[in-house]
Amino acid sequence: MKKLINSLLYASLFMVALSFTSCQEEFEEVGGDQQETLMAGSNTADLIVKTSTNDGSFDNIVDGASCIAVKFPYTVEVGGIQITIDSREDLHLIEEIFDEFDDDEDILEFLFPITITLGDFTEVVIENKAQLRELAEECREGGEDDDIECIDFVYPITLFTFDINEQQTGTVVIESDKDMRRFFEGLGENDLIGIDFPVTLKKYDGTEIVVDSNAELAMALEAAKDECDEDDDDDYNDDDFDEERFDFCLTQCPWQVREVVRDEVALTDQYLEYLMNFTEDGKVTVIDRAGNVLNGGWSVRFTDRGPLLTLEFDILVDFNLEWLVYEVGEHTIKLHAEGGNKIIMKQLCDDDETDPNSLREILKECEWVIKKVKNQGEEIDRLLGYEFKFMAEGVVTLSNGENTSEGSWEIGYNSEEVISLLITFGDEPAVNFEWPLRDLANDRLKFEVDEIGYELALQRVCDDNANDGDVVEIRSVLMEGDWTVALYEEGEVNTTAEFAGFTFNFVANHLVVATLGDMGPATPGLWRVLRNSEGELKVYLNFGGDHDPLSELTDDWYFESITDTRIELQSESGDGTLETVVFERL
Repeated sequence: MKKLINSLLYASLFMVALSFTSCQEEFEEVGGDQQETLMAGSNTADLIVKTSTNDGSFDNIVDGASCIAVKFPYTVEVGGIQITIDSREDLHLIEEIFDEFDDDEDILEFLFPITITLGDFTEVVIENKAQLRELAEECREGGEDDDIECIDFVYPITLFTFDINEQQTGTVVIESDKDMRRFFEGLGENDLIGIDFPVTLKKYDGTEIVVDSNAELAMALEAAKDECDEDDDDDYNDDDFDEERFDFCLTQCPWQVREVVRDEVALTDQYLEYLMNFTEDGKVTVIDRAGNVLNGGWSVRFTDRGPLLTLEFDILVDFNLEWLVYEVGEHTIKLHAEGGNKIIMKQLCDDDETDPNSLREILKECEWVIKKVKNQGEEIDRLLGYEFKFMAEGVVTLSNGENTSEGSWEIGYNSEEVISLLITFGDEPAVNFEWPLRDLANDRLKFEVDEIGYELALQRVCDDNANDGDVVEIRSVLMEGDWTVALYEEGEVNTTAEFAGFTFNFVANHLVVATLGDMGPATPGLWRVLRNSEGELKVYLNFGGDHDPLSELTDDWYFESITDTRIELQSESGDGTLETVVFERL
């Protein structure tokens, strides 16, 4: 496992060290303990502000602007369908609709008013499209926003303030980016501040570095500016491509032509369902509907506008152009050229279709952990983290690690000819349903009947993630001793006091016991550490829905940081509120 707390700066920082020789002029040592300070108007302070700026790029698919974010919940209309966006995960729905139809213009309309959050975390109510367009103009898609997204502060961080006589006047504990940004907003350009080092920074790839001075901090933040793709485009979750990734996508499977327009003339009927096979050596083979084989070539170059794909054929002259790849979605590529030229193709891979036998084998390969269950629109939190095990002869078990119930399962087609999972449990009616399969990707299964509010989302877990070093280490730390809640926040509301007196003991078989005081009562719950289908570490906690305040901890938390005595977890609620819980070991 990458060491979670790394006390050394990476060697790459050395390459930018020379550019910071002048930085020493920004810093002064004041006071008897030689506290190093910096001016609020210095370059280092500017880097701190940019790193703590609210990142608005995650929802560019709806607002096209990286310096603002639309506050959840809000409603949009896409392709004639109204969708309420309650969380970041719902943004997937918009992209799915955009990618569903080949001949649409991907138009999205807000149902105003909406509330947006600026880079300094200020909230503004927007009443109409004109106001939104005006506010977003400065950071419209394609422009650069000011924030540094490839590195983050690990909080809490303690700052000191000084007067004009360089005497310390106060201490401020910063708990979040919002706190940091607001603190600097309140300073004058010549104000002096100090930082209580060491400070830990988390890079975009999850690794952490520790800095011990203002100069090291400045070098780390400056070096991180261009270390990753900040995803400041208006597509969700990054459809950007480097050359290697684009070539792989293009050559992985055949492409079927779905639409062709040349010089504003529709030629789809002529070329519909032609198959194009791209090979890594720059050749492309086309098979027409009669089975004839036509040969040509392809090449690609990358520009600020995106990939430009050149096609060259002796016979298929309607394809001969340098095409802008303006969209690459899931199994879809859209090409465009000026003058009314467009090609849309669908990727055809052998494993695109899931048949009943394939789904049966997939389900039996590993265990499946419940990420979400909804019945008639109501989320059943008490089953979060429970584990299905699908076995031969139609036997399935459902377990929380301590108690196991048994039922039956089968795979078939429902009345609408959609492949479905039928589960029957006598003692657990919440999962008794004929679940139509809606998504199977990256170790994740989703079954859903949206019209009546039924949903079942499962995460595949093989061998309890025993081969994942990160998962094993986090589990080992949590199982050493008793823990208390040192911090619980929902947005700006701190309710840590509600957990006073509780101790938490994480033991084997996914059992956690919360005990109030020395004599009890003791409340059992479920805990899990796993890596989800996106490669992120998650910590599941489940105390059911009837044990206040412990029920507030029931969630699949994102893992943020850990030491031998402290673990921080975060989650985003449906309205966009950031929830944070910190456990500390006694």
